[in-house]
Amino acid sequence: MLLIYTHKITPRFSYIMKHLFTRILGIEVVYATKVEDFIKHSGPKITYTKQPLQNEFFIKSNDLLFEQGINDFPINIGQWEDVPCFFSAGERSNIPFDIFSASFYLLSRYEEYLPHVKDMHGRFPPNASVAFQKGFLDLPVVDIWAYKLLEKLKERFPDMTHAKRQYKYTSLIDVTSSHCFAYRGLVRSAAGFLLDLGTLRLRRLVSRVLVWLRVRKDPYDNYTSLIDLHKKFNMPSMFFFQFAEYSTYDKNISTNNNKFRYLIKSIADYSIVSLAASYSSFRDIKLLKQEKKRLANVINRPVRFSRLRYNRVDVPETYRKLVEAEFTDDFTMGYTHEPGFRAGTCRPFYFYDINLEVQQPIKIHPFAVHDYAFVNLSEKEEILGKIKLLYHRVRRVDGHFITVFSNELLGGEHQVDWKELYESVIDQCHV
Repeated sequence: MLLIYTHKITPRFSYIMKHLFTRILGIEVVYATKVEDFIKHSGPKITYTKQPLQNEFFIKSNDLLFEQGINDFPINIGQWEDVPCFFSAGERSNIPFDIFSASFYLLSRYEEYLPHVKDMHGRFPPNASVAFQKGFLDLPVVDIWAYKLLEKLKERFPDMTHAKRQYKYTSLIDVTSSHCFAYRGLVRSAAGFLLDLGTLRLRRLVSRVLVWLRVRKDPYDNYTSLIDLHKKFNMPSMFFFQFAEYSTYDKNISTNNNKFRYLIKSIADYSIVSLAASYSSFRDIKLLKQEKKRLANVINRPVRFSRLRYNRVDVPETYRKLVEAEFTDDFTMGYTHEPGFRAGTCRPFYFYDINLEVQQPIKIHPFAVHDYAFVNLSEKEEILGKIKLLYHRVRRVDGHFITVFSNELLGGEHQVDWKELYESVIDQCHV
């Protein structure tokens, strides 16, 4: 058991210590604010304050974990043995930066509370993040820092025990449009036909007619092959279905269509099925609850997991709404068009609400790869190389590698064969 001495125990302090030591490193920790308790402790111990007590393992603290509200801290990037870090701690500290404050800054999405210009969908843009600006978005720095800290602690305390973690890979399949041409109703089908005809998209026009005549399978209908692929590699997967009414940004087929409902039920027999919350429900908690309930009624089991349309996350309001709607886990933390680690980690973590200074009861599962980040690349090997780099970095810290692929890309016509690419990703990353 590791004892951590500090001058003040706050909710932020407890949150980040539990995450780094218990959840990442598997080390039991206790806290002390009295010097006599620190001195009489015979096991491993560290001091996290402004000044060391004696010659113990000491990490100099920043103010971040001991204050409330939001302050615009200057972020100056340093290096810890070739790993980027910030919140310098000075020479007396055994670690050259405040690892706990820096980790809290990234995990809490502290910077997303600061003033910033949102994109057209109301999202925090990747180029506004310190990780993007300082060039470490492609590193799970929180996990790397934690493992490096473990090495330093074991040098000082060779008998200290910790639980070994195991690497995991999960594939998420986004189904916001289950079919391209089939089951879309007479009016929408006729409108699509006329649009293709008017814009001279003849190949698409032919495909549309052949699907209607049942000569050709709908291009988005790749569910059987995906399930067979997941079975082949014996790997966990999750399908997120949109179950919403038609709107400007929500264009799936009708939720009342029996074939659509049967599709969802059949996939739920082989994989976890949960909700891809609609664009319209982003600010509408009543609609979000309704979509969740209606999907649960189709699969005859509770819906606890969520993903949000276009990866729209507005910290902290989005997570408060998800908690109110009784979701337990969310898989939206990441950037659509930038691969990497939005929260600096490749492990699930609980959301810390800075405005309320409380840990919310929802677990965030950050993804590292979204297929739309690579749509402008034309070479399969180039895309695969970028994904492999992220995979290896997650593997080194025994993390959880999560990828997001969309059935639209997997079934569409592009320069890259996305089905073939997807199989290569699974082959590489599932073990």
